[in-house]
Amino acid sequence: MSRPEPTRPLDNRLPVDRATAVARLTGIGKKIAYGAWYLAFAALSVQIAEHAFTFLSQRPTGPRDVFGLKFALQGIDVPLHFFGAGLALLLGILQASSWVRRRWPALHRIGGWLSAAAILVGGVSGLSMSFHAYGGWRSGLGFFLAGVLWMATAAYGIRCAVMGDYAAHRRWMLRCMAVTYAGVTLRLILPMSFVFKLPFESVYIFAAWACWSVNLMICELWLRWPAWRHQRRLLAVSRA
Repeated sequence: MSRPEPTRPLDNRLPVDRATAVARLTGIGKKIAYGAWYLAFAALSVQIAEHAFTFLSQRPTGPRDVFGLKFALQGIDVPLHFFGAGLALLLGILQASSWVRRRWPALHRIGGWLSAAAILVGGVSGLSMSFHAYGGWRSGLGFFLAGVLWMATAAYGIRCAVMGDYAAHRRWMLRCMAVTYAGVTLRLILPMSFVFKLPFESVYIFAAWACWSVNLMICELWLRWPAWRHQRRLLAVSRA
């Protein structure tokens, strides 16, 4: 009679199936993508905010400095707008951090109220500046609508937070951040005039509308994508 082989101790570790491994890799990929997006977002925000604060101390350099001369004639509206918009961009870095929201919710609330004040100052002064915009009423109307949407999305987002609807608050504040980021997008579009040898005034008028509408479009697609993806999955299951 043969001697039985000794039994091996059972391995208590559960095998990791393929779905779990894919889920883990997807989670890691999302964290890396979010980190890269956040760093790029913060870097551009700081750069444009620095430009805004630096501009407060500048004066027209000569008769060819069209923007400098226009801004000099608009009085206090220009420094108020640049200060409010620059501060809103810097605070947006804090407000967009999910880590800050989880660890220091009180700091997030303080930053939110400061952002609201900055948006109010920058928005009201921006509405006044839109009547004297370079490019006339065609660009001025675009900037005017941007100012209205900027303050309206911030106000509605605050209203949702006060009512306790934090999911809606997050959505509306993301839309508000999209409009806040118009100052960054504007400065990304304007160099097209020099790169492609296009008339600067035409590019400026286009940028006055595209700098906030494109941002809002991307924001809406990002907000609605999970629901669309879920509907597609349900449709695929129903057809199977």
